[in-house]
Amino acid sequence: MKALTRTDLNLPGQVSVYHGKVRDVYNINDDLMVMVATDRISAFDVILPKGIPFKGQCLNQLAASFLDATADIVPNWKLATPDPMVTIGLKAEGFRVEMIIRGYLTGSAWREYKNGCRELCGVKLPDGMRENQRFPEPIITPTTKAEEGHDENISAEEIIAQGIVSKEDWETMCRYTRALFRRGTEIAAGKGLILVDTKYEFGKRDGKVILIDEIHTPDSSRYFYAQDYEEKFRKGEPQKQLSKEFVRQWLIDHDFMNREGDVMPEITDEYAQSVSDCYIRLYEHITGTTFVPADDEGDIAKRIEKNVTQWLEANR
Repeated sequence: MKALTRTDLNLPGQVSVYHGKVRDVYNINDDLMVMVATDRISAFDVILPKGIPFKGQCLNQLAASFLDATADIVPNWKLATPDPMVTIGLKAEGFRVEMIIRGYLTGSAWREYKNGCRELCGVKLPDGMRENQRFPEPIITPTTKAEEGHDENISAEEIIAQGIVSKEDWETMCRYTRALFRRGTEIAAGKGLILVDTKYEFGKRDGKVILIDEIHTPDSSRYFYAQDYEEKFRKGEPQKQLSKEFVRQWLIDHDFMNREGDVMPEITDEYAQSVSDCYIRLYEHITGTTFVPADDEGDIAKRIEKNVTQWLEANR
């Protein structure tokens, strides 16, 4: 199977292109954004050396469905998905923070907590908590968006004091973040899942804050299986997760966390295939539908360019 790890499209009205960690984003006439979900995969803020077949399609279609399912509570950027790996939407000026919201103490938050941390991004954490324990109320722990390297934790007070986001826009982003998390939690519960934590990104267009990028995908979110949660938590056992955490854990098991001197382990074709199979299973569980692979027999990038061009020309 093929994996799309880079695009260099030539689109009508194309002003510029930005190649991110996993997405290639095309600026169309400074008005629209064409976001291509490639098959690149990243962990610990580094791009792994091999692409994962169908990962981009899984994430793009998941994100599109969640954007549609939350559009009634938070305005978002999405206009169309002319290709299984592409979303076209409104261009907005992105805020330089990611809104991370956590319902449970797990992942990097737990790693810091067990090392003695009792304050995360300005949020006080009580003593005596255990791994994977639910917070009384979800907490928002923002990070600054880094162009390269690691994103950094930051408090709400620092964000406002440094002028990164105005107080008014920050309050809007927090309100939207909590509303999206509530809706995501409700949707997850209907699939027998717990939405553990996730991140949202926002931008501003015509003076209004809107939701941008992907939401509630395994790359941006962590899910637990609800049926097993209470028993596993009571016994202190690891939770069965539905997220990209299995890739992070595989890297940790191979002594890679992007620390100085760490060596990236070999990503074999067999491992890449196993990750692809996991993403498809995640997609099918979250959506409750069968995954239908896009045609990858020809040149995937040419297929994308053709489909996007047709949409742009039809919607000038």
